[in-house]
Amino acid sequence: MEETGSTNTDLLAAAADGAPDRSVLVARHQTAGRGRIDRKWEATPGANLLVSLLFREIPDSPHVLTQRVGLAAIAACQQVAGVRPTLKWPNDLLVDGAKLAGILAQAQLGERPAVVVGIGLNVGWAPQGSARLGDNVDPLDVLAAMLTAYDELPADVWMLYRQNLGTLGRSVRVELSESTIEGRALDVEADGRLVVVDSSDTTHHISVGDIVHLR
Repeated sequence: MEETGSTNTDLLAAAADGAPDRSVLVARHQTAGRGRIDRKWEATPGANLLVSLLFREIPDSPHVLTQRVGLAAIAACQQVAGVRPTLKWPNDLLVDGAKLAGILAQAQLGERPAVVVGIGLNVGWAPQGSARLGDNVDPLDVLAAMLTAYDELPADVWMLYRQNLGTLGRSVRVELSESTIEGRALDVEADGRLVVVDSSDTTHHISVGDIVHLR
């Protein structure tokens, strides 16, 4: 579509109306896109990839869907633009430490449950301090490559996700709703939790939080 408020919101509504598994909705412009913690996200019309994917087949650990979309996006960026991003836990793509893309998953419960995974990827435009793929890249080419790459992923992507997770081995600050943890990110578990060891050698298993990569 040319313009919408949010592809995630639209696709969740379509899911409630019975839209099938693996439906894809892409827009040239979003006026009410949102990231995690309700952060506003808006790009220049037509410049970037703004797309949501609907999944009816939901794994036991739904976070796997965001991991798969992230890995597929990495493969697409490399194929179409020669850019190899890394992942930042839990759901960002980075290039040389600058944000290239963000991923947001939203669930719909009920008789016909669904998960919608949206990704906003900077192709021709990026806010100051962020990364983009370049002027001569078509967002729809990136989308086509991403969907193909998604289908080519192995059934179990945990090890592949670990290999592409640039957060591991780094000093990080974990910003939680009511506290902050600083330490070193050592691993990510199969259930998606990030393992962080702080300066007191206490091990934390983080399910939800904002991560800052420290120098």
